[in-house]
Amino acid sequence: MNQNDLEKQMRLGECFHSIRVLPHAWTIVRVDGRSFSRFTESRFAKPFDLAFSELMVTTASALMTELNGVYGYTESDEISILLPRAWDLFGREVEKTVSVSAGIASAAFTEAYGQAAHFDSRLWVGAEDTDVVDYFRWRQSDAGRCCLNGWVYWTLRQNGMGYEDATKASEGRTKAWKHDTLMAHGINFNDLPSWQKRGLGLYWGEERKDGLNPITGESVPTVRRKLIVDREIPLHDRYSDFIAELLKP
Repeated sequence: MNQNDLEKQMRLGECFHSIRVLPHAWTIVRVDGRSFSRFTESRFAKPFDLAFSELMVTTASALMTELNGVYGYTESDEISILLPRAWDLFGREVEKTVSVSAGIASAAFTEAYGQAAHFDSRLWVGAEDTDVVDYFRWRQSDAGRCCLNGWVYWTLRQNGMGYEDATKASEGRTKAWKHDTLMAHGINFNDLPSWQKRGLGLYWGEERKDGLNPITGESVPTVRRKLIVDREIPLHDRYSDFIAELLKP
């Protein structure tokens, strides 16, 4: 078999390589830490650690920059990056986008932390602006649920319960029971930082600075794009309005 025939035959095995996101569809890249429950347990405070959150912000910032994201959202060990509707990286290839985004996240987190960490990646695709709004409402709702469950679980653990007992204690319990359990240990859920309960957002803004004209030596105003990290993102309908505004051309 000559080299050209071998090349053609081997390419047939790359059966998923040609799958592409449909033109003009909204696309969100979501990366998740691989086995991060085990990875973080002995390295960071529970249930939340600001140092870990800053590492996730660093990772999300790298993804926003490398993928030219419109909006980034992170909670716990996951990051969602909204791509422009007309994005054309890698010819909109699913396989390439997934593999490269996982690589960017893994490299950024590892470099910032100094120990190897791995992320996996997937794509979400929506046709309408309202689909994107619903997606981020969904992830924010998940953040609130995970925050409450995490605080209850780790509060019980830190007060003497073992893994199984702490897990079973809150199974099937109402939100009211969970809030009361935290209050019994001196924790008011409503007073917890917003970024723990809602996640946090990243989006592009403008930064104005004085520059120097190299020819005339005169001071001139300059405007550069700046990535904003928002730890106080709004809730519910205000969050929907906020996302909808970002989607406008």
